[in-house]
Amino acid sequence: MRNRNPVLTLMAAIMLTVSVAGCDAISGRETVGEYVDDTGITSTVKANILNEMGLKQINVETMQNVVQLSGFVDSPQTKTRAGNIAWGVQGVQGVKNNLVVR
Repeated sequence: MRNRNPVLTLMAAIMLTVSVAGCDAISGRETVGEYVDDTGITSTVKANILNEMGLKQINVETMQNVVQLSGFVDSPQTKTRAGNIAWGVQGVQGVKNNLVVR
């Protein structure tokens, strides 16, 4: 039998466990890949809304490529424009525009 390095064996076991756990989707939750994609979508939508409209108070969340906008805006046109900006981001498959006009 070969003499194995216990540190390398432990590292290999940890890497295998993490990769298997990372690929395993939990019911109603995202996989690691979906989470990474959604994080990128959220960042892009936030940046685009801020750059185009200067709106800092809009909350953006993404789950499985569906963007949810929430917060308060001044007009129906602003609400519509924010939704259109979200739809324009690559990878977005749906938008829930829950912005409230006040």
